[in-house]
Amino acid sequence: MRVLVLGASGATGKQVVRQLIKRQINTRILIRKSAVLSKDIQENPLVEIMKGNINELNDSEMNNLLRDCHVIISCLGHNVTPKGLFGKPRYLVFDAIKRISETAKKRADKRVKLILMSTTGYTNTLSREKNSMGEKVILSLLKLLLPPHRDNVKAANYLITEIGKEEEKVEWVVVRPDTLVNNDEESPYEVCESPVRSPIFNAGKTSRINVGHFMTELVTDDTIWKKWQFKTPVIYNKIETKNT
Repeated sequence: MRVLVLGASGATGKQVVRQLIKRQINTRILIRKSAVLSKDIQENPLVEIMKGNINELNDSEMNNLLRDCHVIISCLGHNVTPKGLFGKPRYLVFDAIKRISETAKKRADKRVKLILMSTTGYTNTLSREKNSMGEKVILSLLKLLLPPHRDNVKAANYLITEIGKEEEKVEWVVVRPDTLVNNDEESPYEVCESPVRSPIFNAGKTSRINVGHFMTELVTDDTIWKKWQFKTPVIYNKIETKNT
């Protein structure tokens, strides 16, 4: 097995790669030429490093990137800088997901499993998820004013409505963490079909290492994959209570 990880130099992407290494899974990563990798990832023999911008690859380079990879994990995101938030490419995530899906459709080999990291700010209306009026107002403003949020919504919508469940070559799961936090160790977490708390007015927390763990479980455990295939699971850290 070989897994392709996009956004591997980001805070969550690094955790995904480390989880794959932990399970001795061959991993290919695509990073920007200027990206900095930690030594444990850069020097690991299980990790194959390719450099470039996915939205600038030609067809031959894209085919080479996906070669022998039957699982693709996208942790792509926009840098939290003025240029990253409001500059180009406006649709970094959407363009990458669409390009990968279109390339996978043309391949002669078996199906691709595509795992997209999204956000609880995405509402899956096809699963009958609803927002309160206050949530609708704020999420609409975010979509209007913050290009990265609009990009995340567009990418998830593409998989749900354009690829759907009938495409023969692409299976997918959209993973929605709540507010991302940095923890050094895995902790108990729960995975729900839909948000159980307001992402705007009562947001929970999700550690990046737990996101990496869950995504890797999707890769390695067929039962877990079949449970969440074509769904948009939400992942929360469990709140541990101490006995007094």
